[in-house]
Amino acid sequence: MANVIFDLDGTLIDSAPDIHASANQMLADEGLPPLDLATVISFIGNGLPKLVERVMQARDIPLLHHKRLTAVMMDHYNAQNGTLTVLYPGVLQSIRDLAGQGHAIGLCTNKPLVPARDCLAQFGLQDLFSVVIGGDSLPVNKPDPAPLITAHEAMPSGPAVFVGDSEVDAATAAAARMPFALFTEGYRKSPVADLPHDATFSVFADLPGIVARLLNQR
Repeated sequence: MANVIFDLDGTLIDSAPDIHASANQMLADEGLPPLDLATVISFIGNGLPKLVERVMQARDIPLLHHKRLTAVMMDHYNAQNGTLTVLYPGVLQSIRDLAGQGHAIGLCTNKPLVPARDCLAQFGLQDLFSVVIGGDSLPVNKPDPAPLITAHEAMPSGPAVFVGDSEVDAATAAAARMPFALFTEGYRKSPVADLPHDATFSVFADLPGIVARLLNQR
């Protein structure tokens, strides 16, 4: 059996509409025009502070306001309360199948810990995850391998597979020397061939079989 560790945004959940709404509420507070959804999606992946920095740069807001606006966006995001966020099809059953096969399930996300846990609870997933590492759990976040390694070390001893959707996730898995399964329907910006990966999938029903194959290749 193995530890199967997941990214969250763009992998398990499509949270971009809530992130988009929160970013535009923050901009509206500043009297600035909104950004389109595709632009905000292109900013996702390196954690909330980096996303806020990119939004600020897109609207020429001086970075001296970064700390304040990060807090403002967090408040707006928490107020959204997952209103527009949805699970990708098949996620719940796939995780249940993996857990039923004896795999331990973990989460390693750049989303701050509290909203990450709230998302899991919103979709009834919280009891399936033995460890949750958020973007503010450590002094560094992905693509630094430390959060992924910390998640793995907090789980039962044995092999691990990381499941994610983005360039950040691919780089994290490579740095941690962990097999990587790439979900192709998330927030990836580059062609699949440009990302280091050991397997790809677009349908979550395929994931338990992919995990089994990756473990057999060890």
